[in-house]
Amino acid sequence: MKIRRTTITITLLLLAFTSFKSTAQRLVDKNGTVEFEASEALFEPVEAKNESVTAVMDTEKNEIASLALIKGFRFKNSLMEEHFNENYIESETYPKATFKGKLIDFNITDLGNEPKKVRVDGKLQLHGKEKNIDTHLDVSKSGDGVVIRGSFIVTPDDFDIKIPSIVKNKIAKEVKVSLDFNLN
Repeated sequence: MKIRRTTITITLLLLAFTSFKSTAQRLVDKNGTVEFEASEALFEPVEAKNESVTAVMDTEKNEIASLALIKGFRFKNSLMEEHFNENYIESETYPKATFKGKLIDFNITDLGNEPKKVRVDGKLQLHGKEKNIDTHLDVSKSGDGVVIRGSFIVTPDDFDIKIPSIVKNKIAKEVKVSLDFNLN
């Protein structure tokens, strides 16, 4: 009788540990994409893409964090890329952009293959400044992972980025930031 009770206890502990471990995990994407677009009509497009953004999601705490190295943003025009890094973002002084936030009212077990709008609330840090970001992103299940896609708007003023008057009319006052993460 004692052996049977011990076997049942061990089995229950293993089941509890296994179920805890399967729901409490970190999902990672080391090749996430972040793009921004700040174009004005009639002028050369102001847009860049970084395809080596790292994103991590803690499915137990419903937290997400991402890191983009500023020099990882690629422009079609190399001179524009140089000005972006040296004059606007000052990537030698501020080499990265980070986001840390929480998925609100989110439960990974409710996730399906169809994208679900999920509210994300967090802080974006760029150019030595922080901005609260509260937006909705599309979140869906993909195999054993999670896909997060969406966009939000920021302004250069949010991060104390000075645009010289000579090009001020060529850069949008609002910058659309888009993201695409495939976390596994």
